[in-house]
Amino acid sequence: MEQTPRTSPTTHIARALRSPVAFSVLAGVVIGALFLVGTGADPVAAYGAVLSGSLGADGIGSTLTTLTSVLGLALALAVPLRAGLINLGGDGQLVLGGMAAAVTGLYSPLPAPLTVVLALLAGMTAGAGYAALAALCENRFGVPLLVSSLLLSYPAASFASYLARYPLKEPGSSLPQTRQLPDGVALPTFGSSTVTVGLLLVVLAAAAYWFTDRRTAVGYEMRMTGLNARFSAYAGVERTGLTLRLMAVSGALAGLVGAIGVLSFPYRFLDGSLTAPGYTWTGLTAALLAAAAPVGTVLASFFFAMLQVGGLSMERTTEVPRELTQVLQAIVIVFLAARLRFPRFSRRRGSKGDDKPAPQGSPNPQSPQGELV
Repeated sequence: MEQTPRTSPTTHIARALRSPVAFSVLAGVVIGALFLVGTGADPVAAYGAVLSGSLGADGIGSTLTTLTSVLGLALALAVPLRAGLINLGGDGQLVLGGMAAAVTGLYSPLPAPLTVVLALLAGMTAGAGYAALAALCENRFGVPLLVSSLLLSYPAASFASYLARYPLKEPGSSLPQTRQLPDGVALPTFGSSTVTVGLLLVVLAAAAYWFTDRRTAVGYEMRMTGLNARFSAYAGVERTGLTLRLMAVSGALAGLVGAIGVLSFPYRFLDGSLTAPGYTWTGLTAALLAAAAPVGTVLASFFFAMLQVGGLSMERTTEVPRELTQVLQAIVIVFLAARLRFPRFSRRRGSKGDDKPAPQGSPNPQSPQGELV
């Protein structure tokens, strides 16, 4: 009996470097360097400033703090995306989760540690319920999930803004913000840094997502639905129920990020502070780059968190505008989409027989599907 030859680590590395993700990131870095040369800047110094500013002793704390929000939103959007569902309502679920945590923290009669736990649960519940509403709009009324989730974000943001500006506004303050949470109602931090326990909660959520995706029947249904929705329905997967469950989990994760933001400095809900950094769209970009794969989503989120924090350092030290990092993100996604849309037409073939066309009905060996995952 013949034994299947084992693939060497060098082969695995070569395949990873030829993957669409590695190609897209490398293309973004090269084109960004060309932009820098065209403006008279030193690309080596600029990229060095990004790395030192995001991973150095002075910047690693900010990177991990940013990673908490980026990874949380990336996971929130990757969960439905794994099943071919797009949730564009992350902003609305985020602000409702933050406002629910703020209200709970201000009015809870429980001790401070229990109030923190209750505030986190309240934020997750608010986000889950609002995301489930978007799923119900699709299941009951036929409104596409992409449209319903996006449009529901606007009334949610307006409602939270009204509460922060009028009923819950801090007396005497000119800013649209709620009163500060009571003493002790806050997430513990690591030393004197701004990194809170919220990072551990998000990492645990990523681990739970990986376990569900790889070790449970629900994860298999998600992947199968994402690859072929009609086949999964034929196999007995109930699309409406799956949509409702995944959107509820997605909204709960987004609400958790909002609650973490309120329970961290400045320990209050400040209108616009949760949505202004654009964590929802950065998280969506990370989820798309990783094709919603659990491990890939974590790595892509860390990459984009580095770009956000390192861009500020690059602007300070080299006078290169930080908008270059946004250009890099856009270039990566554009090249990734191009690589997935147009397969490679030339491959090394071990024998002449490989040049013959495949029989009808056989799988296409040049198909790019699945390469990203």
